[in-house]
Parts: sequence; structure tokens; C-alpha cells
Amino acid sequence: MFAGAYDLPWWGYVLYVLLLTHITITAVTVYLHRHQAHRALELHPAVSHFFRFWLWLTTGMVTREWTSVHRKHHAKCESAEDPHSPQRCGLRRVLFEGTELYRIEAAKPDTLARYGHGTPEDWVERNVYRRHKALGVSIMLVTDVVLFGVIGVTVWAAQMLWIPFLAAGVINGVGHFCGYRNFQTDDASRNIVPWGIVIGGEELHNNHHAYPTSARLSSRWYELDIAWMYIRVLQALGLAKVKTIPPQLKLEAPKPACDAATLQAVVTHRYEILTRYVKSVRRTCAREARALRDRAIHIKWRALKRWLRMGSPALAESERQVLESILSASTRLATVFRMRDELAAIWQRSTATTEHLVQQLEAWCRRAEASGIDALQDFSRQLRCYALSASR
Repeated sequence: MFAGAYDLPWWGYVLYVLLLTHITITAVTVYLHRHQAHRALELHPAVSHFFRFWLWLTTGMVTREWTSVHRKHHAKCESAEDPHSPQRCGLRRVLFEGTELYRIEAAKPDTLARYGHGTPEDWVERNVYRRHKALGVSIMLVTDVVLFGVIGVTVWAAQMLWIPFLAAGVINGVGHFCGYRNFQTDDASRNIVPWGIVIGGEELHNNHHAYPTSARLSSRWYELDIAWMYIRVLQALGLAKVKTIPPQLKLEAPKPACDAATLQAVVTHRYEILTRYVKSVRRTCAREARALRDRAIHIKWRALKRWLRMGSPALAESERQVLESILSASTRLATVFRMRDELAAIWQRSTATTEHLVQQLEAWCRRAEASGIDALQDFSRQLRCYALSASR
């Protein structure tokens, strides 16, 4: 049997696969995701083309197709038009058939025309990368066999399965199904783990959906986004320029009334503010839930917490009916849920003028302060202090 140019110990093959697949996932998250799909950073042409070439060798993915499908995912997240939502397709299918879901969506001309703008259209892209998708991965197969002999086929197979399972499967599947949430986004996105290493930082998926145009995916002090470290190195070498990271939400002196700066802070950090709202009223809701149970009214605390996070409009009709029966028995719970939905509605009114939205925000604060609920009053007073800093 052909042994190839190198005969490595078993751990040598493992290290080789891990190194090459890590370069591949870095290319996906830095080049395809943050640079191409969301324009969160600019890359030097040499770096950009290296990533394009590497992805052609190791995945056969076309920049325009991947970018289009991902942008549509954000535009239609968790809806019937989402290309790969586990809420719609089921976790098992997204996890094990994620690449097929990408292929189906990428074959739609309307998707490419609407969401593929700004992607490479040079001669190499048109005549090599896009026209000969299988050539790159074939060259990679030959290279692995020449280097390692017959075992090179196994090495190549591991490379080919890495992105379809981890990127198309785990991120799009598990990342919308289980994990923890820093932000109460309108979708089901979750952070899989706080240390984004294996999938290049994409593990912090809820953070990304909260701030999709941010070049950095970590948000809390204990979270690690390894691709952000690589971006910072490229930036130090003059090979990358970061365009967007989330501004920091800060507290200033209390204002007698909300103004345009308050509104800007609230809209920019709407998911973080909604998260803080849910946390601030949780104790009030728990007390009311206990009081209802004492009155022999059946209530599931876990379901109530989930409904508070999601908001009434996002619930299924059956859940909404159960919630309405509970709220009819508790004025305080009804107020907490109503105020939550009204707060979210402020930043959803995209056609309203800034002046009108400021008036609505101020009216919301006045209703909260007149509610007689301590948690709402404290939250309203803090809301008036919110402002933006330049960067985080």
C-alpha cells in the first residue's frame, strides 16, 4: 500500500486535521461571515483571496451562495422562509442535513439576486471558484494522498465533514435550539458555550444575532471569541480594519424626561434592555405565581418565565389562551406582561419619527412609575439614565 511522503504517528494525523480544519473554520467566520455577509470588517485583498482560495480547496463553497443564504437566514429568521431553522425543519435535520439545506436555498436565483450583492465577481471567481467547485476539493484529496498515502483519504474525509457538521449543522441547529442567552432576541438563537474556540467564536450565536454587524462575537467578560483575537492580530499588521463593534450601554445622571439620546441607547441595545427588564421583574412574577397557586390556580413557573422572555405576540394561540387566563387572575402579572410588550413595540415601529418614539418612551416610563410595582418603577428610573459610549 502506498505510504505517502510522510509517515506520522496517530497523533500527528490528528494534529494535522485539527490545524487545517481550524484554518477552514477561521476562513468561514472571518471571511464569509463577518467580512462578506455582515461587512463588520474590511480585509486586505491578499488575506481575502487566501481565505477564498482555502475555502475552495477545503469546502468547495462559493462566496455568493453562502453569503446569500446566511443573509436570508437573518432576514427571515425562524419563519417559514428561514433556510435552516431547527424550529421549522427540526433539530435532527439541520444537524445532519445542514449542507443539503444550504444547497437547496443556494440553487434559488431569487435568493442569490436579492441577498448576494457585494460579493466577489472577478475573473477567478467566475471562471475557477464558481465554475469548478469540485476541482478544489479534488486537489486537496490528491495532496493528502501524496502526503500520507492511503490514510490521506481518511484525513481528507475528516476535513470534508468538519464544516458541514460543525458550521452547517451545529451552529445553525444547536445554536438555535439549546444553550444560554445573553439577549432576548426575536429569534431562538443561543450561545452554545462561552468559549468560542472549536467553531471559531461562532459558538456565541445569540450574541451574534443581537449585534449581527459586530466583528466581535464575545459580549461578557468570561466569553472568548478566538476569531476576534485573529482579527486583532490582522488589524495590528495592517491587514484588517474593524468597522463595527457594539457600543457600550452606560448609565448617566438621571434625566427628568427621555430624550433622543435615551431612545438611541434603548433601540441600539433593545435586546439587552429587554433581558434586563425580564430579570428585574422576575421576583415580582414569582411572588404572584405563588399567590395564584395558593388560590388553587394552576400555573407552571417555567412556562411563565419563557412566555415573559418571548412576549405575548410570539406565542402560539394555545399558549396565548393559557397566559390570558392567568393574567386575568392577576392584575400585577397582567401589568408586567403588558408593559413588556409595549416596551418591545417602541423599537418595532420603524415608520414613526424620532420625536414620536421619544414621546412613546417617556409615556411608557410614566406608566411604569405609576404602576405601583416597585420593580417597574426602579427599571423606569434606570431607563432614563441609559446612554451610549463610543465603543466596547
